[in-house]
Amino acid sequence: MIFVILKILLVALIAYLIGSIPTGYIIVKLLKGIDIRETGSGSTGATNVKRVLGTKWFFIVMLLDAIKGAIPVLIAIRWFDFINYIGLNPVVAALFAILGHSKSIFLKFTGGKSVATGVGTLIALCWPVGLIVAAVWGIITFLSKYVSLGSIIAISFAPILMNVFNQNVYYICFAAVCAIYVIIMHKDNIKRLTQGKENKVRE
Repeated sequence: MIFVILKILLVALIAYLIGSIPTGYIIVKLLKGIDIRETGSGSTGATNVKRVLGTKWFFIVMLLDAIKGAIPVLIAIRWFDFINYIGLNPVVAALFAILGHSKSIFLKFTGGKSVATGVGTLIALCWPVGLIVAAVWGIITFLSKYVSLGSIIAISFAPILMNVFNQNVYYICFAAVCAIYVIIMHKDNIKRLTQGKENKVRE
């Protein structure tokens, strides 16, 4: 039992540290010499990076954030759940990866809103679910011109899709928690959307 607990704690630590790598902050700091948290929305995520560096870096940061969400989950699946696999450790990894992104230990517990990182964890857990969520995000964002709206709607489909693809209860519960967490992180965006004050990704 002690070994199991230690294994879970190790998975959580590894995932949190990888998730905490502030990709958007690092890239903006290297290219512009400024702290991304002091401009725009104050987020280190891809949308705020776009305001400083443009569309190309929006997609680069989004991809990197998704990768850092997927890596801890894949590590957990490969090295920590290969015996009596039930899906618990990958879910622990997924949870702490998104937590690390939004509450980075390297940035005094600030960060982004965990959308791309969350999608990365979903792809690693069940790639069809992750890709469908990403596709829904792309479609809604393109049609509405609101990244936040696309994010909120897309991530809301995650627990439903996990169930549709017959994933285990741990995966379904994680998808639900991830959706709730991301929506909470977008509470200010939701307020601006209802007031018609949310910034569009393009005019």
